[in-house]
Amino acid sequence: LSKPAVPIPKRNFQLCSLRRQLLWPLIPQRGYRGDSPTDSGKDVLEIPLPPWQEHPDEPLDTKRARLLYESRKRGMLENCILLSLFAKENLARMSEEQLNRYDRLINEPSNDWDIYYWATEAKPTPAEFDTDVMAMLREFAKNRNREQRLRQPDLEYLFEAPR
Repeated sequence: LSKPAVPIPKRNFQLCSLRRQLLWPLIPQRGYRGDSPTDSGKDVLEIPLPPWQEHPDEPLDTKRARLLYESRKRGMLENCILLSLFAKENLARMSEEQLNRYDRLINEPSNDWDIYYWATEAKPTPAEFDTDVMAMLREFAKNRNREQRLRQPDLEYLFEAPR
């Protein structure tokens, strides 16, 4: 047999409510504010990133290895997974021009969320990044084969023959 619920005296509830009303303005409030029109942005720390630079004389094997590394080591897990799996599938068969466009795509924007939103079509891709490589990434992100994409690929695939 279960015990009957003990009723909370109305007086105690009123005291707790009154205490909460009096103390609420004194407690610093935390939480996500979003893009509030009243947000001054003074608490945002802007860290300047070095400008993206092209690597015109870089050998293709070196470029592929660098892009593979940069695809795996992102600032956010979602892009680490998405870009590393995309790189595994596509870098070996990309032309030099496509590799240059991919390099620019993953390294010029200063916000990894932008790349993620463009790839998942949550936001429109700016014209300067809306290339054949971005179309390939958008198609890859759709995951039409319903593969499990929960982690980055193991590095053993580096020793496999390209498909």
